[in-house]
Amino acid sequence: MVSSKQNPEAVVKEIRRQTRRKFSTEEKIRIVLEGLRGEVSIAELCRREGIVANLYYRWSKEFLEAGKKRLQGDTVREATSTEVVELRQENEQLKQLVAELSLKNRLLKKSLTGLE
Repeated sequence: MVSSKQNPEAVVKEIRRQTRRKFSTEEKIRIVLEGLRGEVSIAELCRREGIVANLYYRWSKEFLEAGKKRLQGDTVREATSTEVVELRQENEQLKQLVAELSLKNRLLKKSLTGLE
């Protein structure tokens, strides 16, 4: 991983990268909501959580954008699972009907060419 030929700054940077803390989705949401409450400053919150302010603001932006997309999606209702099942069944029936009609069409064409 870390070779002895790298300069010391690169070694330290690589070690920090490998030991970087990974935040779960729940932790990110908790931190963003705490910042939005405004009970403590963002700087204090970031110090306490061990993150840089830039990261907090990125999470906050993503959180708000996701909420905005979700609220916009409320106007376009998503299908329920029963509707999906019904639509799949209807789709299958229509495919079978198209196959039957195509077969009949082919047979009719063959019978017409045989008459000539």
